[in-house]
Amino acid sequence: MIIQSGYGAQAYSGIASASARRQDTRMASAAIADPAKIADRVSLSSTGKALAASLSSATAGNDMTVDERLAAIKAKDALSRTQEEQNYVLANDKRLAEITAQGKAPERLTAEELDYMQKAGGFVNTMANLSPAEKALYDKAVASGDTGAVAGFGQIALIRMMGHTAGGANGTTYDPLDTEITVANIQKYFSYSIVDPTGTTQSQLHALMKFLQDNQTG
Repeated sequence: MIIQSGYGAQAYSGIASASARRQDTRMASAAIADPAKIADRVSLSSTGKALAASLSSATAGNDMTVDERLAAIKAKDALSRTQEEQNYVLANDKRLAEITAQGKAPERLTAEELDYMQKAGGFVNTMANLSPAEKALYDKAVASGDTGAVAGFGQIALIRMMGHTAGGANGTTYDPLDTEITVANIQKYFSYSIVDPTGTTQSQLHALMKFLQDNQTG
């Protein structure tokens, strides 16, 4: 499926004894004579710094409240989150737990539920591209079990993710974010914005047009 788009290290100081200085000199000379030792020290130093950073991050996480840590994790997209962070959200986000506990397929969720899941999971938030009136129609399609129309809404929400310019009929362009979901607009604009050789997308948009006609919209 192709979417057609138009246009200190901290310094430690102290007074060393003469014998200590001589010992440091011998150690330094040995290290210079053996480059492998220098490499070992650098490696140990890097490992220590990485461990310290990891412990610091964990400590900072422990200092946060549950809500603060949830907010910090949700500020990242799904690919930027660690498995531990994903598990933390699933375990501590009560609203997300309520939605997932229903065990429903995505096309059976309301616009609000799907919108919440997308945001909490760090996924592409397609539902944010539907207006309140469109979300109400979406919920009506969900309630009626019209999964084809629901998928059609989803396709248009996806088209809108591409920005303000998309391709329409006969090489024209239009602003999908400012184009209402109606039968006429689907026929003239949205249906030309996705090239899907399988025909699935067109079938879903046809289902959406029938749903809109049955509900006297557009």
